[in-house]
Amino acid sequence: MKILMLHGINHNMFGKRDPKQYGTMTLDEIDARLQALGKELGTEIQSFQTNNEGEMCERIHRGFAEEVDAVLINAGAWTHYSYGIRDALAILTVPVVELHMSNIHAREKFRHHSVFAEIVKGQICGFGVDSYLLGLRAAVSAAAQTQ
Repeated sequence: MKILMLHGINHNMFGKRDPKQYGTMTLDEIDARLQALGKELGTEIQSFQTNNEGEMCERIHRGFAEEVDAVLINAGAWTHYSYGIRDALAILTVPVVELHMSNIHAREKFRHHSVFAEIVKGQICGFGVDSYLLGLRAAVSAAAQTQ
């Protein structure tokens, strides 16, 4: 099984950016935890991060062509306004799990709405780094049910 992990805008600054909201773990450390759990679950994790919306859409298109089994996405601020990424995700025919380290529903009002919500399998938020691990478990389970 292949899972595509998409990290959005500013996530390359994890560990430095607003530790109160996002903790002190770096993106590389988060990816290492995902890789370890992926190995346990018998799945390959491909991680990608960009600060460019067009590159994110292109990577989603490649995921479709590569026939990944599921997609995890933490798009950061793009979650709340990127209809381009939303439309790229809608092309996928596999489960997509949206995740966030912080509880987006307990933050600023503009963060309460996800433009992805109606096209994703589900959303996990508010558990810090564990949101990634919970998301991976959910994606593997959802992908197994569709095979």
